[in-house]
Amino acid sequence: MSTPPYSRPAALGCGVGLRPTHYPYIFEHWPAVDWFEVISENFMVCGGRPLHTLTRIRERYPIVLHGVSLSIGSADPLNLEYLGELRRLMQRFEPAWVSDHLCWTGVGGHNLHDLLPLPFTAEALAHVVERVQRVQDALGRRIALENVSSYLTFCHSMMPEWEFLAAVAERADCGILLDVNNIYVSAVNHRFDPIEYMRAIPIDRVWQFHLAGHSDHGDYLLDTHDHPVKEAVWDLYVEALHRFGAVSTLIEWDDKIPEFPEVQAHADRARSLQERVHAHANARTNPTPAVAIDHSA
Repeated sequence: MSTPPYSRPAALGCGVGLRPTHYPYIFEHWPAVDWFEVISENFMVCGGRPLHTLTRIRERYPIVLHGVSLSIGSADPLNLEYLGELRRLMQRFEPAWVSDHLCWTGVGGHNLHDLLPLPFTAEALAHVVERVQRVQDALGRRIALENVSSYLTFCHSMMPEWEFLAAVAERADCGILLDVNNIYVSAVNHRFDPIEYMRAIPIDRVWQFHLAGHSDHGDYLLDTHDHPVKEAVWDLYVEALHRFGAVSTLIEWDDKIPEFPEVQAHADRARSLQERVHAHANARTNPTPAVAIDHSA
């Protein structure tokens, strides 16, 4: 792929995931959100209402395409038909970027409809890097990959998840969609330090944050996207802002979806936190000059 030198995309602000249940509200109020994340597969159709709806949204807002079916870690061949449809969607709607998940979703031609974790081995790393490069060649642009939540680990793993994710991004020359909720969920489930995770991620590779709610099942957390963002995840988000800066942030809500204003309020809270952290960083970098005291009086 012939691509320009790497640079992190410009930040879009704070947005929400586009969900059909919110279409009436959006078209009536055109709410003040910075951007929408769109599930790519929902719009891989020849025409009709979905594309008409997305056209209206795109006329007023930036969008990002976020897929769930790339299956970048699978042993199956890459689905070239899927990549062709994604490229056509990308050319039509000109998203700020395209993303999917660092996982596998099927094997032997069967889609398991879940985001399954990878073993963190040298073989898996080489396999994923080669496939990301081929995907980027097919699309003609870099993509971003998201860390998934997990509930098991492989005994063959030779490195921690954060080292694997960083290595994929650097060697494949792609971006990272850092899901803060997924880091928190996996940190609790596998008992690692989420701060150590974030410290290992290269700053300039992080294009976007995800924030979402999860369910507490007592001895483990489940990434369900059906609750408000937990306070512990907001706290971790602030830590992420300190390390990575004002990265584009997206509120995900996929089940028990509330009215649009409640989701929007989460995006507003994320924006407020970005502004506070940014102001704090500026104050440390450019301290207010001391006021000169007139001793002649």
